[in-house]
Amino acid sequence: MHVIQRENNEAKPTRILYGANLSHDRLIKYLDELKALGVIQETGTDDKVYSLTQKGIEFMNNFRKVESFASAFGFKI
Repeated sequence: MHVIQRENNEAKPTRILYGANLSHDRLIKYLDELKALGVIQETGTDDKVYSLTQKGIEFMNNFRKVESFASAFGFKI
């Protein structure tokens, strides 16, 4: 999700694969799970592009708040 967000909310599978340092099998598994949760969406037929849904954007914003809070106490997430 971070890779998609970093790519201006539109990322192709190869960019996500390299950015998240995942194997192809794991990438497919995680993308399917994230789609099922409704935090990302897939567009395109031949050239698939993934983007965050509104739910995904809200999750990332809240996650950043949690990271900031944890960081204030010396924890890294």
